[in-house]
Amino acid sequence: MSTKPSMRFSAGDFMLLVVAGFWGATYLVVKDLGNAGSIGGMMAIRFVIAAAALWLYWLYKRDRFQKQEWIMGIAFGISQTVVLNLEAYSVHFTSATNGGLIIALAIITVPILESAWRKNWLPYKFFIATSVALIGLFMLIMGNGFVEPNIGDLLMFIAMILRTFHFVILGRLTQGKSYSPVNLTTVMVSTSGLIMFLYNPADAFNTAANYNAGNWTSMLFLALLCTSFAFIGMNWAVKHTSASRASLLLGTEPVWATILAVTIGSELIGPFGAIGAVMVIGATYWGQSIETKHRTK
Repeated sequence: MSTKPSMRFSAGDFMLLVVAGFWGATYLVVKDLGNAGSIGGMMAIRFVIAAAALWLYWLYKRDRFQKQEWIMGIAFGISQTVVLNLEAYSVHFTSATNGGLIIALAIITVPILESAWRKNWLPYKFFIATSVALIGLFMLIMGNGFVEPNIGDLLMFIAMILRTFHFVILGRLTQGKSYSPVNLTTVMVSTSGLIMFLYNPADAFNTAANYNAGNWTSMLFLALLCTSFAFIGMNWAVKHTSASRASLLLGTEPVWATILAVTIGSELIGPFGAIGAVMVIGATYWGQSIETKHRTK
C-alpha cells in the first residue's frame, strides 16, 4: 500500500485532527474525574472499559489476528502505559503549563528522529513551521504562569522522549502493512488496561464506588471516544501519513483543549493566548503542506 497522499489534506490528516480534538477534551474530563477518585484508579477504569468496548467491536468485525499484531500490540501497549502514567503523575509535581510545553516538544523531536531513521531530512522550512507552532503553544498556555522546574518536569520530559520513539517506531512498522488498526488497538489498550488494573485493583474498585452518574457519563466519554475510538483513529491515520506530519497535527491538541475550556469550562483566554492559537493552526497547515510536497517528490 502506498503511503503517498492523493490530496493536500487527506482523510488521515482529518482523522488526526479529530483525535487531537478528543484528546483536547480529556483535560476537562480528567480534571473532573480526578476530583472524584484517584488518578491510578481512573486510568485503570478508563482502559478496562475501553478494552471491553474494543473487544465487543472486534466480535462484530472478526478480523483474524496476525502474529505481528499481537507482538506489536503488547509491546506498544506496555510503552503506552509507561508514557501515560508518567504524564498523569507528573502533574502532581509541576504545572499544566510546564507539562504542556515539555510534551509539545514532540512536535520537533518526532520529525528529527524520523528524518534520521529514514536518512531523508525534511526541508528546513518544516522545522521553521514546527518552531512557530511551539512558540504559539507557549503563548497559548502561558496564561497559567510558569513554575520553577522540578521532578515533575523530569518525568514529563522522559514521557516526551518515550512518546517520540513510540510514535516513530509505530509509524515505521505499520506503514504499508496489512495490519488491522482495530486488532492492533485492541491489543494495545487491553495490555494497558490489564497492567493498570492489576497494579492496584482495590484502588480501581474504590474509585469506581465513589463515582456518581455524572462521573460515569464523563468516564464513558473518556473511555469510548477519547480512548477506544481515538486510538483506532490514530493507528489508522499513522498508516496513511508520516509520523512527522502526524505529530504536527496532533500537536493542535492544546488548541482544542483551550477552545473547549473557553466554550464549556467558562475559562478566559486573552489576546496573547488567542494569537498563540492562530499561530499553531497556521503553522500546522504550513508544515503539513511542506511535508506533503517533500514526501510526494
